[in-house]
Amino acid sequence: MRILFTCYPERTHFLLMAPFAWALRTAGHDVRVACQPKLTDAVTQAGLTAVPVGSDRDLWQVVGRLKGAGARLAPGLAEPYDTVERAPEDITLDWLREAYRVRIDAAHKMTNAPLAGALAEYARHWRPDLVVWEPLTFAGAVAAKAVGAAHARMLIGADVYGIAREHFLRLTAQRPPEDRADPLGEWLGGYARAYGGEFTEDMVTGQFSIDLLPPSLQVHAAGLDYRSVRFTPYGGPAAVPRWLWEPPRRPRVALTLGLTVSDHGLRYPVDIQDILDAVGDLDIELVATVSDAARQRLRRVPANARLVPYVPMQALLPTCSAVIHHAGVGTLTTAAFYGVPQLALPWDVDQPLLSDRLAAQGAGLTTHSTRATGQLVRTSLLRLLEDGTFRRRAQALRDELHAVPHANGLAQELAERATAAVG
Repeated sequence: MRILFTCYPERTHFLLMAPFAWALRTAGHDVRVACQPKLTDAVTQAGLTAVPVGSDRDLWQVVGRLKGAGARLAPGLAEPYDTVERAPEDITLDWLREAYRVRIDAAHKMTNAPLAGALAEYARHWRPDLVVWEPLTFAGAVAAKAVGAAHARMLIGADVYGIAREHFLRLTAQRPPEDRADPLGEWLGGYARAYGGEFTEDMVTGQFSIDLLPPSLQVHAAGLDYRSVRFTPYGGPAAVPRWLWEPPRRPRVALTLGLTVSDHGLRYPVDIQDILDAVGDLDIELVATVSDAARQRLRRVPANARLVPYVPMQALLPTCSAVIHHAGVGTLTTAAFYGVPQLALPWDVDQPLLSDRLAAQGAGLTTHSTRATGQLVRTSLLRLLEDGTFRRRAQALRDELHAVPHANGLAQELAERATAAVG
């Protein structure tokens, strides 16, 4: 098959998709990744074939537009994708419609409009059999519609998008036909008609969805077709440092707050200095990935801490007794892959949701970053290190994740699904 991947112009999103793309490539399929030009280097560094399309739009320009559009800027999930956290009685159709309108104007248009036309044009040239797009890159569904290809969403976290849509469809069905306005469907329908088609619901949630999360951490929408694929840790090009060749002499703890902060020169949502001071007298080896800018702001570094700008998590975490992190999907699932107890300090998007589900099954602890003092981190870390229950539950989560079929084994099934979807 010819398989075309496309994603949001953010490196961390692509890194979650890259191992799956490679698995399909090694299964014999012709795989290409269409992306905004600025993401080309990340794609080619992963050894995949990039197709630069459209024009560059900076993801972080969206934040500036959100202020003007009046959308909620507080950390966490944006409306309407926070329905997963709301009581059913608080979810109304009028609210959903307005939330979709705001999200389309403030974010979805900005990240899809620069891509959609050129992506559809390339699809008409290359004629892919299957288009794989992540949940916010609706341009992938547009391209598939333009050529009659099968298409699938590849989830990069909890399916909060499918759940919001489930609520919308349920509430819309309760209204008379003349009162079934659909802002998202109307917007995507305009793209579909530009290429000789009409809006169909799969342009929102895919003909089927590919899920990388361990099943016990995921939240799904009713009625959608999901297929779990084993997560493969990958953080981009990296080298294993020599100090990782030897096993640690005392419990090793990783502290990492993700690539996005360092990629965009942002400040961490927790006080790194406070955490370093609080754990500085513990009999541990703390390995902290800290950006150069953040390191320059530190006043003290305890003797038990090793600060590095980056280290591949798949090399570091198997040597660790615990990990402290921001609950980004890649880091959280990599820690789960190696059965490491986790202390999650979530801040944004679905991080609090996934952290709560992780803690509920006993594989770790969680504290929202706005409440994560150094003393609290110290207390929680000691619990993870001293109570063997966390290790046993983390290993059970690892076993669950490893039981999920890997992508190479799913290649034939995907080919059959692609054929059935267009047949």
